[in-house]
Formats: sequence, C-alpha cells, structure tokens
Amino acid sequence: MNVEIEKSNELIKGLVSLFLGSFLLGLSAIFVRYSESSPSLVAFYRVFLALPFIYIWVQIEGNKLNLELLKKKRLLFILILSGFCFAIDMSIWNWSIAFTSVANATLMANTAPIFVSFIGLVFLGHRIKPTFFFILLLAMLGVSIVILAGSTGNSSKIFGDSLALIAAIFYAGYILSIKSLTEKFSPAQTLLLATGFTAIILIPIVFFETRELIPDTGKEWSLLIGYALISQTLAQGLIVYGISKISAHLSSLILLMQPVAAAFYGWLLVNEAILPVQALGGFIVLFSIYLATKNN
Repeated sequence: MNVEIEKSNELIKGLVSLFLGSFLLGLSAIFVRYSESSPSLVAFYRVFLALPFIYIWVQIEGNKLNLELLKKKRLLFILILSGFCFAIDMSIWNWSIAFTSVANATLMANTAPIFVSFIGLVFLGHRIKPTFFFILLLAMLGVSIVILAGSTGNSSKIFGDSLALIAAIFYAGYILSIKSLTEKFSPAQTLLLATGFTAIILIPIVFFETRELIPDTGKEWSLLIGYALISQTLAQGLIVYGISKISAHLSSLILLMQPVAAAFYGWLLVNEAILPVQALGGFIVLFSIYLATKNN
C-alpha cells in the first residue's frame, strides 16, 4: 500500500511540474517575437545566461555533482546528445518562424510526442499501452484546433513547416535523453549539464549565422535575461523534474499544454482574442491528458 501511495505521489509531483513548466514555456514565443537578435543567438543567450541561475539551484539542492560518471562513454554520449538535440531544436524552430506562420511552426513543433512514442516503442523497448496512441491523436487534434483556429490566415510555406517538423524530431531526442540522464543525476544537475553542452554546441552555429554577437541595448539584454530565467531556468527546470518522475511518452504528451498556454498569453499580453473553438481545443487537450494519466 505504501508503495502505491508513493508512486501516486511521484506521479502527481511529475504532472504538476510538467503543467507549470509547459505554461511558463508558452511564453517563449513572446520573448522570441520581441527580440531583435538573430534566431540562433537568441537560443544561445537563453541557455548561456541561464547557467548561473541553474548552478544556484544545484547548490541549494546540496547534492554533489559526480563528474566521474562522465567517464562512462555511454553516459557522456547521452549528455552530448541532449545538448546537440536541444541546440538544433531551438535554432531550427526559431528559423522556421521566418518562413512560415507562427501557427504552423508551433503545430509542427508540437508533433514531438509522436516521435517520442515511436522512438521509445521501436528502438528503446518502452512499454506503451495501445490506448495511449488513441489519446495522443486526440490531444494532437486539440492542439491543431487551438493553433489553426488562431491563425490569421497565413498560407503554409513548405520549407518553414519542414524546418519545424525537423525541430520536433530533435526535441523528441532531447526529451528521451533527458529522461535517461535523470536516472543518474538529479534534475538540477541534469539541467545544468545539458544546458552547458547546449550552449557549447550553439557557439559554432551562432558564428555561422551572424557576426553581431553582443546585443547593444539594455532593453534587449533585459529581454534575453528574462528569457533565460523564465524559459530555461524555471520552465525547463520544472519540465526536467517532471520527466524524472514519469515516463517520457506521457511527459511529451503533457507538454502539448505549451501551445494552449501560448494562446492564453497571446490573449493576456498582446490582446489576441481566444475564439470559442480554441477554448474547445484547449479542453480536448486537457481531457486527453486526463485520460493519459488515468491509463498510465
């Protein structure tokens, strides 16, 4: 009985953390939209400026970071993979917005749970109930309603949509590698290491993309620091903690709350109306998550 109660408590902690993390991560599009820096440079400063904040979290946590574990080649490979996948995901998705509508880019990027489930089932031997895939399709329907109903009629651009879809594949790789890392490191340590490697991998991408590396206004610096604190430190911190508590495929489904949150912030911060059909889509996503947790 105590084991069941403990498992239930861990599930609740994971769910709450992922919900909160998803809602905070929904602000990312707002930060990117108002930034004057290039897409990859914005991604770089998101992770680079977050490192001191995440380090403070590691110190508060009090667990000593065992770097000796990185001598294990498999673990080091997974860590590098997490940084690589996250760096490519952020960079490509930021660029996709330049070629297609924000609505389409967001929709394509949020196909990540499909790839997480497929990779986990086929290549990693994860046990996934058949009903989960029905629930996933239902959740994707809700996300599609939220995003496409809020689109201002921008026509789809195949190249931009393709970039966002590729970003989703890399984000799936990030989620799966993070799940593996949390089995060896605490959530704070996992985020610190993954964020550090992400920053390193973004450096050559940034140099290839732009020569203007230093923002020249206090407003831009404030925006980038806020982006690093909210989207990377707080949102990703909560997400990594949540992923450490529940399965990768269920975690990825709950992260579909991000576009729902983005629609809410659009209404709250930039006066974008939430249509009744979008509210219906948000309800479908919430109901899908409820079904997934009941069948987990």
